[in-house]
Amino acid sequence: MAAEKEWVYGFHAVQTLLKTKADCIEELLLQRGRRDQRLKKLLSLAEAQNVPYRWASRSDLEQRASGNNHQGIVAGCVLATGEPLANESYLDQILQTLTGPALFLVLDEVTDPHNLGACLRTADAAGVDAVITTRDRSVGITPVVRKVACGAAETVPFVMVTNLARTLRMLREQGVWLVGTDGSARQSLYELDVTGPVALIMGAEGTGLRRLTRETCDHLVHLPMEGAVDSLNVSVAAGVCLYEIVRQRKGRH
Repeated sequence: MAAEKEWVYGFHAVQTLLKTKADCIEELLLQRGRRDQRLKKLLSLAEAQNVPYRWASRSDLEQRASGNNHQGIVAGCVLATGEPLANESYLDQILQTLTGPALFLVLDEVTDPHNLGACLRTADAAGVDAVITTRDRSVGITPVVRKVACGAAETVPFVMVTNLARTLRMLREQGVWLVGTDGSARQSLYELDVTGPVALIMGAEGTGLRRLTRETCDHLVHLPMEGAVDSLNVSVAAGVCLYEIVRQRKGRH
């Protein structure tokens, strides 16, 4: 199996990588001259995991982070290529091990890495069991996604599927309600009981849910828009919706 190096940057992303996948880190680059407590704690974690590190110039880090904000820390990771992506069978495994109602976040062809990173971060905070997206016409886990996700790209199961409609039907057969978001829907999310097993389905930037995805949903809901704009960014909308689900479930206990 071939391997390629990926540069992961940013404090939270690298810290989570050290805690969960330290064995994939080939080298750790730290910005020369930085000695703050935050970096010292991360360095102690690296030493505890026997991860090699070296001091490097700011320009060296910027080059590896492709000019993005690296916060003085970049990790070179050797990741296997060609490794099978998690698929529908992995979702079945998750469903078999859950002790509470399932919560999945489904992204229908989201292409912006900043949106995916933000969705992963919120998904982690809201206790989402897995984020599901399409193999084609969707962004995968990239260095930018890892940076924006602040470590959530390493903690939230990320499942890419070939046929989203088929995956959604499989979830329905397992007792999961399919709730799609659509600005033209008559029902508000706040009017729907989402305390049971739910797959929350968000559409792509600009175009929303595809026709087949929309037709597969059990419920279509909207978020009330009281101002001049008629829609929210997909990552913002995902956060609002996920925390309404959390709110309803907490209210049942």
